[in-house]
Parts: sequence; structure tokens; C-alpha cells
Amino acid sequence: MSNFDGIFDFVIGSEGGFTDNPADPGNWTGGRIGAGECRGTRFGISAGARPDLDIANLTLDQAKLIYQSEYWDRIDGDRLPASIALLVFDAAINNGIGHAVRWLQQAALVAQDGVIGPATLTAINTMVAKPDGTAELCAELLAQRLVFMTSLPTWKSFGLGWARRLFRLPYGPVQLHLER
Repeated sequence: MSNFDGIFDFVIGSEGGFTDNPADPGNWTGGRIGAGECRGTRFGISAGARPDLDIANLTLDQAKLIYQSEYWDRIDGDRLPASIALLVFDAAINNGIGHAVRWLQQAALVAQDGVIGPATLTAINTMVAKPDGTAELCAELLAQRLVFMTSLPTWKSFGLGWARRLFRLPYGPVQLHLER
């Protein structure tokens, strides 16, 4: 059974509607301030990541298809425990798939190759089977992400919002009544 729909609904609440703040590098088609056109971000889909997409007119259904194929499927979300899938999915969207998977692998104490394969899945399942294993894995993943985010030059402008997003995540499984 897939937790995608519930997790998508939870995460999209952090993404919001349309914004075209020129101080956000993701709003620019070139991926950095002043590079290309400032077309904005909608539902977390940015002009920087998708420069050929009509961001202003993107529908929620279109965004959901992008989230499933370009993020959920690439992190193998259906094979991860739900609470872990939520954190990795959110990190992949906000910070990139490579970072998200490597943070998960670092937390699971496996080689950080950026691919969720059999070794990563085995390590995760072994950890979550231990008492407090899920909490420890989640805490380490969030800690790695926080350290990265605070090092970004845009932390001063966007850090409070990002911090709120991170601190909201642990409540997702409770609100969503996720399985596993």
C-alpha cells in the first residue's frame, strides 16, 4: 500500500501557492538570482528546476504527477517505512534527491552512494526494528538536513520558514495516521 497520497497532501501544505520573490534563487529559470527569467514557484515546483514549465498556471494535479514521478518514485517511497518516507520525500523536494538520499544513508550508517538499493533498505529495516530505532534514524536525518540548510547563504532570508517546515515534519505520521 502506498502512503504517497497522504504524504503528498501533508508536504504540499509546506509548499504553498505561487510566489515570485526575486530574492529566491529557485524562482529564476537559471537557478540563481538574476539568471534567466523570474518565473516563480508554485506548489514547490520552481522555475529553477523546471525552466520550461508555465509555473504561474501549474495545477495541483500537474504538481502531484511531478512529485510522484520525479521525487517519490526516485526515493523508492513505497519501500520505505512511512515516517522515513515522509522525511526523505520532503528533503528531496526542498533540498534535492541526492542530498536527501545521502542524509538517509548517513543516518542508516551505509555507504552514501545516493541510491536507495538493497543495502540501504536492509540497514533501514534493521534500525527501525530496534526500540527507538525509527526515532533515532529520523532525528539524525533531520539533524543532517538542518546543518546543511543553516549553511546556505539564503538561510538568513528563508531560514525561519525552513525551520518551521523541519519542526512540523515529525508530527506528520500522527496527523496522517501512517502505517509502518
